[in-house]
Amino acid sequence: MKRLLTKILSRYLDEEKSMRIPEKSSCKKYKKSGLTREQAASIKQKIQIALEEDHLYRNNALGLDDLADHIQHNRYKVSQVINTYFAKNFYSFLNEYRIQEAKILLEKDPELSVKAIMYEVGFNSKNSFYSSFKKVTGLSPNDYRNIVGYEYDVQMA
Repeated sequence: MKRLLTKILSRYLDEEKSMRIPEKSSCKKYKKSGLTREQAASIKQKIQIALEEDHLYRNNALGLDDLADHIQHNRYKVSQVINTYFAKNFYSFLNEYRIQEAKILLEKDPELSVKAIMYEVGFNSKNSFYSSFKKVTGLSPNDYRNIVGYEYDVQMA
């Protein structure tokens, strides 16, 4: 249990670090892109709104072009912001939002099947869902639900 909490805390702290906008992009790949810090900050904010408020990640066919169209920016700049300022590729970034909601649903609604949750949060494939879930949490969805349910039972006792 202590190891799980340590792992969750370290992931949370790493996530906080990756949310900051770096002073200078250290990536030579985007040296000539022309993206300014102001544009990057604006795009970053629009991406977060699209995913956190509009829940765009629930669309199981969502691609980088769809996100770029939604926030009305060039797909290459959107990709650059995700790669540089979130330190992830598009699909890893998208799947983290999906997994965060899946964790909430696993905790909140124990009657809902894991498969139903998988579809609800935007995954098409059980293998993809399970591997993404395990990559983010270190646990399978069923193990996560069991641990959360056990912790709830212990707190209620």
